[in-house]
Amino acid sequence: MIKYDKLWETMKKKGISQYKLIKAYGISSGQLDRLRKNDNVSTFTLGQLCKILDCRLDEIAEYEKE
Repeated sequence: MIKYDKLWETMKKKGISQYKLIKAYGISSGQLDRLRKNDNVSTFTLGQLCKILDCRLDEIAEYEKE
């Protein structure tokens, strides 16, 4: 299972809120909801988040055995 708990920590460190992701960067609230629920998201969305947050993928997502 892919978990996105690190995303929220990285956003906090970088000073970027969910509101800013939606309004300034065009990330949909639906995508954020999917991330909160650890649901499937596209690699495009993950790439956009890495670009926005200037971070590596392992700073927003991690694989956890079920």
